[in-house]
Amino acid sequence: MSTESSASDALGGVQIVFQLPYHVDESIDFDTLGLEIDHVFAAGADGLVMAMVTEVLRLTEAERHEVAGFTCQAAAGRGPVVVSVGAESTRGACGLAEQAESAGASAVMAIPPVSIGVDEDQLRNYYERILQSISLPVIVQDASGYVGRPMSIELQAGLMNQWGPDRVLFKPEANPIGPRLTALREATDARARVFEGSGGIALLDSYRRGVVGTMPGADLVEPLVALWNALEGGDWDRATDISEPLTALVMLQESLDSFIAVEKHILVRKGVFCNEVIRGPVGFVLDAETRAEVDRRYDRLMAVVG
Repeated sequence: MSTESSASDALGGVQIVFQLPYHVDESIDFDTLGLEIDHVFAAGADGLVMAMVTEVLRLTEAERHEVAGFTCQAAAGRGPVVVSVGAESTRGACGLAEQAESAGASAVMAIPPVSIGVDEDQLRNYYERILQSISLPVIVQDASGYVGRPMSIELQAGLMNQWGPDRVLFKPEANPIGPRLTALREATDARARVFEGSGGIALLDSYRRGVVGTMPGADLVEPLVALWNALEGGDWDRATDISEPLTALVMLQESLDSFIAVEKHILVRKGVFCNEVIRGPVGFVLDAETRAEVDRRYDRLMAVVG
């Protein structure tokens, strides 16, 4: 088996997108990050993902490299690490990908540039150059549920058909998620390895359509591990019982910044984080009434999980 195949096969199950803790001065709190990593693995996570909810777009390039290196070292022997390398230039994305590989990442994930709209020939070249720059699997993330615009199924399938399912994987977030997931499956003869990326809302439907894993936030690691295990065990009643209150909670999060705010609030409540600091400017502020509703729905979810 090739090195790339082995790395690709290791990616599955519950891959947690970790939050980035800060000190009050907005510098990175690596001590708390280490505690968070310990927490998610102790809760049964299969791996870690450094992605948009990790606030990668608010980090300097040096900080992105530092966080990636710290995470790979902290996770060593416990699970794979996926590092987001999307950038506004192809050269920048390739540089981040090379850094991630040198740090020990198991795979990289890339969103398209978000500040400009590019045609699909340009986008294909962007992903092909990332693939050429490293030997790791590359997860193509259509993040248009938050930023950018949807990528065509033809472009995504073409990349996988050219480079193979061990090098090109997917995290589709464009709506409608279910039908587009099925279209991607059919366009790749069911060879595509796909991760659910809606925070768990679409996991039941996506599991039926063949996803190999999910990439939720660190705040809900226990419910998502329980949900994934129920699905893997064929216990659809248990899976549905967990999914309903989980969906009610995640539905309160309608933007990238709302995901960050809610997740940090829950991590503070769980005693994992010391504060809810987010680097500004922010597009969402968790007010008192929303905070109370998050708590009510979280309590209901955890009562079901047990």
